[in-house]
Amino acid sequence: MKLQGAVIKEQGITFAVVIVKKQVVDSTAGSRDAISNFTRCFPGMPLVLMAQDGRGIPTYRGRKDIINFLSNTPLSAIPWKEYSIN
Repeated sequence: MKLQGAVIKEQGITFAVVIVKKQVVDSTAGSRDAISNFTRCFPGMPLVLMAQDGRGIPTYRGRKDIINFLSNTPLSAIPWKEYSIN
């Protein structure tokens, strides 16, 4: 399985952001399942999910402090890359 994500180190915290579909971010159970699955690719890191609406506006699910940081960060500044989960 391939996914789009990023690993970011900011203010002494290394965390991961993974792009998912909007319905995953909107669902508590879906978000919990996605985070559980993606932690295999990003062990030991807090993980935040990100989805965009039809206008490209991001919505996040995860740790509040990381969401606050990401909410003030342009998507173009995030170092996105493709990861594989086996």
